Amino acid sequence: MHQIPNLPKSKNAVQPLPLDTRTYLFAKKTRVLLRLMKHDFVSLEDAKQLTRSSGSVGANYIEANESLSSKDFIYRIKICKKEVKESIYRLELLPNSKNKTSEQLKVELIDEASQLLRIFASIVNKKN
Repeated sequence: MHQIPNLPKSKNAVQPLPLDTRTYLFAKKTRVLLRLMKHDFVSLEDAKQLTRSSGSVGANYIEANESLSSKDFIYRIKICKKEVKESIYRLELLPNSKNKTSEQLKVELIDEASQLLRIFASIVNKKN
């Protein structure tokens, strides 16, 4: 049985987790969800794309933090936004499951992705 990683609690309830941790956990929990689900020919392709896009969010965020210029930083954050949007789209395309755990995890992932999207949009708006 696959264990669903829990989001670690922040030491200060007011202070959210760092984005690099959140993006990593988003990709990790997405993989757990996909392992819990049965895939047919169509959903397998969506699962592959979801695996790529969910991992790309964190990878591009890491790249943004290593950027050499403000322009490069904004470009990478915009890619994060794009990949989060694709992840939400792919999550919504996944078939409903009779498994309560996987359905709850899917809902949590869509919520987390929506929050990440708002965060990345805010970063872009503040830097422009």
